[in-house]
This record gives sequence, C-alpha cells and structure tokens, in this order.
Amino acid sequence: MFKIVSFIFLALISQASFAAHFPASFYLASHPHPFSAHDTFIARDMTNQLLKTRLLQQYADWKGTRYHMGGSSHRGVDCSALMQHLFAESMALSLPRTTAEQMRRGKAVSREELKPGDLVFFQTGRRQRHVGVFIGGDEFIHASTSEGVTISSLNNEYWRTHYQAARRVAVKPVG
Repeated sequence: MFKIVSFIFLALISQASFAAHFPASFYLASHPHPFSAHDTFIARDMTNQLLKTRLLQQYADWKGTRYHMGGSSHRGVDCSALMQHLFAESMALSLPRTTAEQMRRGKAVSREELKPGDLVFFQTGRRQRHVGVFIGGDEFIHASTSEGVTISSLNNEYWRTHYQAARRVAVKPVG
C-alpha cells in the first residue's frame, strides 16, 4: 500500500498543474542539479547560502572578462550588463539594462541589512555610478574597469568611500 501511495504522490507532483501549488522553496531544497534560466522561482525564497552559491557559479563563468562600456558579452561587459546576466543565469530574473534603471528597482536596504543578491551602488564620478551584487561577508561581484569581472571588498577604502546605496530588487521572472 505504501508503494502505491508513494507512486501516486510522485506521479501527481510531476504534473505541472499539481506541482504549481508547491512553494518555490520546495523545489529549491530538492533540486538535484543547478537551475537554468528556464527554471522559475522567486529569489526571496532562496536561502542566502544557496543564492551565494548560484552567484559564485555564474561568477566562475564570467571571472576575468574584461570591462567594456556598453558591452554585454564574454568579449567585454559593463557593470549593469553583468548584473543582468548574473540575475538571469543564477536566479532566472530580469533586470533593466542601465545602472540608473537598476537603482530604481526594489527597496532600499541599509548596508547593515545586506543579503546575498542585493545590488550595491557606488558613486564613482560626478555623474557616474557603478553596480555590483553582494554575495555575503563584505564581498561583491562586479565588472571593474581595471580588473574586469572580479570580487571586491566593500571595506576596501575606494569602495567604502564611494558606497552610495543598496537595493533588494523586485524583479520579474525571465521567460
């Protein structure tokens, strides 16, 4: 009897109409392999550690890519395009193209409240801004004009003195 009930339960949850009623966290905890951009879930349901892991997986693919203003590929990428790629590839979420547009998304969070996946913004010139994604501790991933795609510390003197704001983004699923 137990085998029959188990089989029926497994058959039901594999059906999209039934499975749609489970929270996203159900699938995250039981997903046997990395998510693709076609998986749909809400980022806030991910644990901080899982989100950091997903971001670092994507970082490994982009690490060292040179900075190129207006670029959005592995041949050269700017900071806001990198955020678009990281969010799409690690969370299946869509962000707008520019730093200014990204800065208007979501809700403001204090530096003390930062969680993995929060966007961090810097005032790097009179009219210039820079964006990265916080991954925990004091680190963030970004496309540096001098180092390309890299991980830096928020406590580095340059980033600490140019820090402007952070946003926990409310974004639309890709697809």
